[in-house]
This record gives sequence, structure tokens and C-alpha cells, in this order.
Amino acid sequence: MMHTFRAILKGNLLEWQEEVNQWFQGDRTVQVLVTFLDEEAITTTHSRGQQMAAILEKLAQSQAFSEIDPLVWQRQIRQDRERPGGANDAAG
Repeated sequence: MMHTFRAILKGNLLEWQEEVNQWFQGDRTVQVLVTFLDEEAITTTHSRGQQMAAILEKLAQSQAFSEIDPLVWQRQIRQDRERPGGANDAAG
């Protein structure tokens, strides 16, 4: 069975980011597979999330949608489908 643990490679040593003692007790030799993650993609995704949160916060503070009645808006947007067996399904 394979298990995945987060670690950081520093030189030729792995620095574990979570508790792994139950799997690596003593001087036991363990075969591992290492996948290098694209740090730029991780940083970009994180910064995008922060940017989006900041924009949404500004939008909330501006009260841009304060004049919109959510119930009226929902009725205008909502598009109900005909139910099977309804008036449009009359045979013949």
C-alpha cells in the first residue's frame, strides 16, 4: 500500500511537513518517489485567491447590488422547465 506525505527537499535531505513517525521508525530503509511541484503554479493560485477575495470585499463595501431585490431578481432569472407528462406532452 502506498502513502503520501508532504516534504521539502533541502539539498539531499527531505524535511517532512507532517507527522510520519508511524511509518518511518528507527533506521528503516524506505523506498520513496519524489514529484517536484511547480512552485510558481502554487504561488499563482494562492495569490489569485487573495486577489479575488480583495475584489469581492471591495464589491461588498461598495454596495453595488444594494438596489436589487433578490426575490425579484430570482423570479426574472429563473427558467422553469416543463415537467414530463405536462400539458405539452398530450398524446395525439
